[in-house]
Amino acid sequence: MIMNSRSERAAAIGTGQAGAPDNVDFNAVKQRQQATWAAGDYAVIGARLQIVGESLTEAADVRADEQVIDVAAGNGNASLAAARRFARVTSTDYVPELLDKAAARARADGLDIEFQVADAEALPFADGAFDVALSTFGVMFTPEPSKAARELRRVVRSGGRIGLANWTPEGFLGDLFRIIARYAPAPAGVQSPMLWGTEPRIVELFGPEATDIRCERRLYNFRYRSAAHWIDIFRNFYGPTHKTYGALAPDRQAQLTADITELLERHNVGGPNSLVVPGEYLEVVITKK
Repeated sequence: MIMNSRSERAAAIGTGQAGAPDNVDFNAVKQRQQATWAAGDYAVIGARLQIVGESLTEAADVRADEQVIDVAAGNGNASLAAARRFARVTSTDYVPELLDKAAARARADGLDIEFQVADAEALPFADGAFDVALSTFGVMFTPEPSKAARELRRVVRSGGRIGLANWTPEGFLGDLFRIIARYAPAPAGVQSPMLWGTEPRIVELFGPEATDIRCERRLYNFRYRSAAHWIDIFRNFYGPTHKTYGALAPDRQAQLTADITELLERHNVGGPNSLVVPGEYLEVVITKK
């Protein structure tokens, strides 16, 4: 197994509950999450992340005619990338509106992809049905990580690969979600999705059934005109920020805008006339025993 030297620091970051109490209503949590991701129009955000799907598909060594599942596919970045490599792709998500946008992209690009509404924590496929499972910034948001990891392991054949792209807790998205949590706290007992962006958590979830785990920290650059432009796009189209703004009184909305503006300007490497914010993520490739 290959581990990044920042493992210990990542594991020490407290970005969420360490465990879930027995009385958490995960069905209610999931319904809330579905409503969040259906809000706005994630495709406006997601299409700009296409490069991550391309990188992950290369890292996972996806080959022609392999059976590939994209789990929590959103608007289909990894699905499209795998289909471009002539893989046989099944694209899944539990939000039908997101898959509709992915299907439109596939049609526009002339790509043959099967789309199916499916819960990442209860995939309706046989054991070992796929050569490769992929997920870009998707499965990391499931409320019960152990179930989602179990399903990824289950549907991939022995010797197959699992490829993940997960935001890290130390990066820009980790900072953003900590700000959002101050205004709209996560349900008690639900672990932070950012833990999926730490090497120790990946080993905990997949290590016992892996012959190899490779983790590499990468950067995706958010490129916008300004902090105000970024906030306008994410406020209107990105589910978590869209729903948070919608639940706040005007004075709290203004304070949230001020907090996010400060965060964006602190991370901006684009100079005074543009916004370029590096967002760190963990690219993971797991080979199953």
